[in-house]
Amino acid sequence: MGIGELARRAGLRPSAVRYYEAIGLLPEPERIAGKRHYDEPTLQRLSVIAAGQHAGLSLDEIRELLTADQRGVVSGRLQQLAQRKLPEIEGLIARAEAVRSWLEAAAECQCPSLERCPLFDSASSTSTATAYTGRASASSTATVNARHTSSSSVP
Repeated sequence: MGIGELARRAGLRPSAVRYYEAIGLLPEPERIAGKRHYDEPTLQRLSVIAAGQHAGLSLDEIRELLTADQRGVVSGRLQQLAQRKLPEIEGLIARAEAVRSWLEAAAECQCPSLERCPLFDSASSTSTATAYTGRASASSTATVNARHTSSSSVP
């Protein structure tokens, strides 16, 4: 199949296929009359690249995985990559939960001004900032939300 057909079937632009070739994720294709010609295994390789990117792997990590596959030792390398990525994902989840909690409190806000809103005071600003960096604990976010609920009902 030509580059256009391969790209269409993989859900990519032809330029992405050429880029993956240039950085060594795809092997140099056979050329027929000067045009690139791809086989089905190349489409499968593009699926591996897409799945890896979807899982948050870098292109270098995907390259390592593809190399391990060629050597027949893919499962060990995949396990190593997954074990290294899991803490990163746990951190992202914790940050997202902290942000959601803050936004839920903000959605219920009835404070007359930002100045009087505990969601924006120095203590909760620190908690809010840490929600974006992943250093806020669930209990500190719950404390901010509890303080907001009790103070926003006071006139």
